[in-house]
Amino acid sequence: MKTLFLAAIAAASLSVPAAAQEPTNPQDAFLARLNALCGQSFEGQVVSTDAADADFRGKRLVMHVRDCAADEVGIPFAVGEDRSRRWVITRTDTGLRLKHDHRDEQGEIHGYHMYGGDTAAAGTAERQEFPVDQDSIDQFVAGGANVSTTNTWAVEVHPERMFAYELSRPGGRFFRVEFDLTRPIAD
Repeated sequence: MKTLFLAAIAAASLSVPAAAQEPTNPQDAFLARLNALCGQSFEGQVVSTDAADADFRGKRLVMHVRDCAADEVGIPFAVGEDRSRRWVITRTDTGLRLKHDHRDEQGEIHGYHMYGGDTAAAGTAERQEFPVDQDSIDQFVAGGANVSTTNTWAVEVHPERMFAYELSRPGGRFFRVEFDLTRPIAD
């Protein structure tokens, strides 16, 4: 009787479809979480208190998750009417890469361009950190932005709750924008 009962439970469990499971590699899971947001837009706000970010606080901040593929996600970031910013997160052979694509309204490169960094650790499914890479350091030094040569950027994805973009550097510079994933907005 016990064997028949266990067999019935096993058979029933085979007929129930398995729930989609998040990848076990934290970087694959992170990209999957980004891709789950594809085609959606969200409004955010600056949550850090640095005086240097006052101009961002007074503007509407909107991210659009677009250009989605298994190994790359492009996220345009609008600050008020300024739509020159786009974050690009890409899978590399050794981890993930974050680059900042800055272009003017005509699509021409605008100021610093394609700067960012690669992950130095596996991170988590929720948070990935990107220390500045050498190409970006060279670009910053050539442009006179020596202070940016120690940047670390971070991106967080907490499904059905919050997306965050963050910049920090030694000496106290800290910028963070959080987007409400519970309330997608129309583009």
